Amino acid sequence: MLQTDGSAWYAVWLRSNYEHTVHRQLSAKGFQPFLPEVQTWSRRLGMRRAIRTPMFPGYLFVRASLDKHRYIDLLKVQGVVRVLEDGWTRLTPVPDPEIDAIQQIAAAGVTVFPCAHLRGGERVRVLDGPLAGVEGMFVHDKPSRGRLVVSVDMLGRSIAVEMDAAGVEPCPSAQPMVPGLCERRL
Repeated sequence: MLQTDGSAWYAVWLRSNYEHTVHRQLSAKGFQPFLPEVQTWSRRLGMRRAIRTPMFPGYLFVRASLDKHRYIDLLKVQGVVRVLEDGWTRLTPVPDPEIDAIQQIAAAGVTVFPCAHLRGGERVRVLDGPLAGVEGMFVHDKPSRGRLVVSVDMLGRSIAVEMDAAGVEPCPSAQPMVPGLCERRL
């Protein structure tokens, strides 16, 4: 999802349980927020029901062209702690392919599992289905099944979805993965 308007995706660190509040406020201010959510089970008042919770608790993503004034507008939103950055003086965008993969997984409605954020291994690409084209690390659980792990380096977090081993292929580049995609032995 490349855009030519100079905007980029940024990871925003939030106060605890402020994800939806910040999402609404950013939308009202004209920002393009992205709060990936997953379905989980909750038990309240003795009843079990499915609820939507943030995929990365305490964070959301914003696509924006952040000049000084826009950056200050973002920081003024109630619940925003800061925009994640590389060092003290420069904002660091989250790469578009990482956000694209997270958006595709969120839209597919597949079961998502948290995964340890580690580095190394080979990349694979999903061949078909709702996740076709998503790249990540494939970790074998069983001979014919495993988990596709997708990471967001800026957050230092990863998620995994169960996959059939026949549904993935090694990426054409066949180079070791960029830092941030994890390998986890289950």
